[in-house]
Amino acid sequence: MTIQIPSPTDATEAVPIHGHWIDGRQVEVLVEHTGPVFDPSTGKVIARVPRGGAVEVDAAVSAARRAFPAWRDTPLIARSQVFFAYRDLVYRHREDLARLITRDHGKTFPDALGEVMRGLETIEYACGLPSHLAGLNTPNVATRVDAHTFRQPLGVAVAITPFNFPAMVPMWIYPIAMACGNTMVWKPSSHTPGATQLQAELWKQAGLPDGVFNIVYGGREAVAALLEHPDVDAIQFVGSTKVGRYVYETGTKNGKRVGAYTGAKNAMLVLPDADLDLAADAAVASGYGSAGERCMAQTLVIGVGGVADRLRPMIEERIARLRVGPGTEDGVDMGPIYSSEHRRTIIDWIDKGVAEGAELVVDGRPLHLSSSPEGYFLGPSLFDHVTPDMEICREEIFGPVLGIVRTGTYDEALELINGHQYGNGTAIFTMDGGAGRRFELEVDVPMIGINIPIPVPAGYLSFGGTRGSAFGDLKMRGEDGIRFFTQEKMVTVRWPEPGKREKLSLVFPGN
Repeated sequence: MTIQIPSPTDATEAVPIHGHWIDGRQVEVLVEHTGPVFDPSTGKVIARVPRGGAVEVDAAVSAARRAFPAWRDTPLIARSQVFFAYRDLVYRHREDLARLITRDHGKTFPDALGEVMRGLETIEYACGLPSHLAGLNTPNVATRVDAHTFRQPLGVAVAITPFNFPAMVPMWIYPIAMACGNTMVWKPSSHTPGATQLQAELWKQAGLPDGVFNIVYGGREAVAALLEHPDVDAIQFVGSTKVGRYVYETGTKNGKRVGAYTGAKNAMLVLPDADLDLAADAAVASGYGSAGERCMAQTLVIGVGGVADRLRPMIEERIARLRVGPGTEDGVDMGPIYSSEHRRTIIDWIDKGVAEGAELVVDGRPLHLSSSPEGYFLGPSLFDHVTPDMEICREEIFGPVLGIVRTGTYDEALELINGHQYGNGTAIFTMDGGAGRRFELEVDVPMIGINIPIPVPAGYLSFGGTRGSAFGDLKMRGEDGIRFFTQEKMVTVRWPEPGKREKLSLVFPGN
């Protein structure tokens, strides 16, 4: 299958419409019921997506509910064979997926390809999930009594995912849910439909039964319908803290199992003994990669002692070499912001930082590309002397804005990280093994890098946060993901011996 990516155009009738995917096929929609998808590098309309609501949600959930009994009862190895086929298709179409991500989101092609490959890790993990679904069998827990456990799927699972990772984040959710035997309704971002559509088509090619995997586009109405639908059993959400809190509170109120993985304000701590070339590279790569539109970006650099005086010019020198432009072009380091509205929001945050008294060392606001004058481009910005009382230190900007915070001691830096409202990912840069060990034991953040700026765990490990960065008891992926999408049953068995009958007893059963 060859993926044709249309040329940007403003002509509505000339662009593709990515319809909902329900019960194994794309649903046709009228153009007047759709909204535009913009190429962030040009500002032009390149596709349209439907604005789904309660009606479409009900159709998708109903299809998933109908498909559930047969999928639940499909032998584990047969499920796994479908996943192996899907894994092979995703790998063969990895560049097609990456090109669609770059087209819709704006991130560079190598960055988009890296996203696909990290998503593929979890698909590969799901291929081997049958061994992880095995239960315990314990004979003779009491006289002539045996016990065993097993895990069963919950029913209809929902994934609500963001614009910035249209392949990787959903691939962290639906493989685990479906390999466990659940059926799926996915509510993706309407900004990035290309890769979404291709994933549905690849599942169809892999032989997944109709109704097991469904997609509904839409906004608040669609989300509310999913949270309230009586046939939805479990929901995993990735996005902003404000929306995530609403999803968690509303979903749990309606009796659903909910995990919401939300905002971040990650900080990398740099000790005076660190390899500063490594630390400077890490700060720039983490802060400005994907135009800062990553929840795992290190957006604060905490310099301990006088290290910031040495580190700052090294960061400035690297920023000066960055090339900003369309993500499809070779040699580009940073693409555009995903939407014109978000670009305006980031500019407002830079204005706020200046007003709060932070030193704006590098100003990305004036950037203008004559080759793409209507694109949503913004240059990298760097603040110094950011303090904990500033909003630009407390709140997530989600753009190419990096801030340097200065502390006198390691303990002050640790207190700043542990006292922050968010706790998603963090890192320490040091050559001292004792300091690194102390940091991983003392920092109250679940994902930690030691001389690694973006500590995203491997696909078979869990991903999550603490404080304002996650709502729910379990993390996503890995063993926690299996627990999230299944219920464990504990069975106690006694088979009476023929011809023997025990005397009635009201005593609590024991050995």
